[in-house]
Amino acid sequence: MSLVVRWEIESLVQEAVRRAQEAGRIPPVALPQATVERPQRQEHGDYASNIALRLARAVRMPSMAVAQVIAEHLPPSPMVGMVEVAPPGFINFALAPEWLASQVDQILAQGDGFGSLAVGCGEKVQVEFVSANPTGPLTVGAGRGLAIGDTLARVLAAAGYRVEKEYYINDAGTQTESFATTLYARYRQLFGEEVEVPPGAYTAQYVWDLAEEIRQEWGDRFLGAEGPYPPEMHEIGIRKMLARIRDDLALMGVEYDSWFSERSLYPETFQKVMEMLSRRGFVAEKEGAIWFVSSALGEDKDNVLVRSNGKPTYFASDIAYHYHKFLERGFKRVVDVWGADHQGHVPRMKAAVAALGIDPERLVIIIHQLVTLKRGGQEVRVSKRAGEIITLREVVQEVGADAARFFFLSRAPQSHVEFDLELAKRQSMDNPVYYVQYAHARMAGILAHASERGLDGSHGDVGLLREEAELALIRQLVRLPETVEYVARKLEPHVLPYYALDLATAFHDFYERCRVVSEDVALSLARLKLVKAAKTVLARTLHLMGMSAPDRM
Repeated sequence: MSLVVRWEIESLVQEAVRRAQEAGRIPPVALPQATVERPQRQEHGDYASNIALRLARAVRMPSMAVAQVIAEHLPPSPMVGMVEVAPPGFINFALAPEWLASQVDQILAQGDGFGSLAVGCGEKVQVEFVSANPTGPLTVGAGRGLAIGDTLARVLAAAGYRVEKEYYINDAGTQTESFATTLYARYRQLFGEEVEVPPGAYTAQYVWDLAEEIRQEWGDRFLGAEGPYPPEMHEIGIRKMLARIRDDLALMGVEYDSWFSERSLYPETFQKVMEMLSRRGFVAEKEGAIWFVSSALGEDKDNVLVRSNGKPTYFASDIAYHYHKFLERGFKRVVDVWGADHQGHVPRMKAAVAALGIDPERLVIIIHQLVTLKRGGQEVRVSKRAGEIITLREVVQEVGADAARFFFLSRAPQSHVEFDLELAKRQSMDNPVYYVQYAHARMAGILAHASERGLDGSHGDVGLLREEAELALIRQLVRLPETVEYVARKLEPHVLPYYALDLATAFHDFYERCRVVSEDVALSLARLKLVKAAKTVLARTLHLMGMSAPDRM
């Protein structure tokens, strides 16, 4: 497993406080957690602790005096090169150049596993994302949820969790019924029948395309069916839409571990849930419907579980689905990634989980905001091909999966994303995707050039790496493990693109300032080793975001 530098410094600080207390320099009070963070300004060092500020009141000493005492009692560590106390009571740490240089060998020894941690201890976690109704193609908004969910799953796995990615198929309820009704109407219209399209119909071109496929495959077999649609039409339509969704996912390089059907919850799981909620006093009958008494759990209103016509609501299905996740499949934590239109659903879902006797903290719901597509500064409102919704497939086919993923991840989920299609395609350094991937290609090019000249950096002496640009690059490399830990703990995947940009910037600066292959063979070998380590770390970072690491651009 990889070393997390911040944890090591936190341990040093904690030990220093303990030693200072044993020496009688600090009164024996309960110790707060020794929090260590990266300062915003480089001149303040690589890491800083505010523990003196947190201790000052309890020990009745000035915070600067507390910081000075702690600094004096720090145990020696090859990792730390400089310690300084700064107002109003921070303890700043600079990593030792010799230790930094030695980490190049450590990175290469771990290879593709660098950045992996054991913090998850094999805990079983499910990440459910996208789960769009199988009634239409995936939209750009779904693409953002896809990038967030898939990246989180990759990072959680790297952090030592046992992760399962799931797509929940909403193949029951009114939406699929409306879809099947529309599809059957279009199918009949293709045979010349005058059929009125039902209210709430799906009017987009893809429904016509599906109806034509069915006509080509099945002929007039379904004409004359009783009711709004023949049952086979419902099954065929959903199956065909799921095939399209799978194709869209493949374009983005996403594979799910499981696909879960909403219909599989009925009747057994649903009945178990209704009985459990009833026993616990969370079910009531009124107005001819069955309600979940969520007001008993702090919600401002109750919610319908079964309508007066006897049909369960989507909320009822969601409760049964989460019962299945937690109590039948045994996930310790569930992460749901939902679109902005589900914001109001969060409190009642948390209340429902609590009603099932599950700690609601075990359910984490990430709401991601909308995506605005732009082209040349102008907002793109409709699809050029279909004249209505803009599909994920259109965007990926235009800019590529890597650019789509990076831009979807580039802001915190709760922030709106403006996706500039022209910028995403531009092969220049002002395109962040190109900027990052070009750094990897440049690394690969340097190593290939050296190989052609018979130079192999595997035996290079990393002790020769002393230039500030070299050390600055290594500082970025050793940040990957703590970046993985942070994303896994906070579930904030947008941190990864920023880290990738910082790493690429450090490498481009190193490239400009330090000639890798030169007449100084020993230094060339050391720098080749550094380039190989940087390539390893950047490739791992891109992989965590689901992006490719090209050797040529």
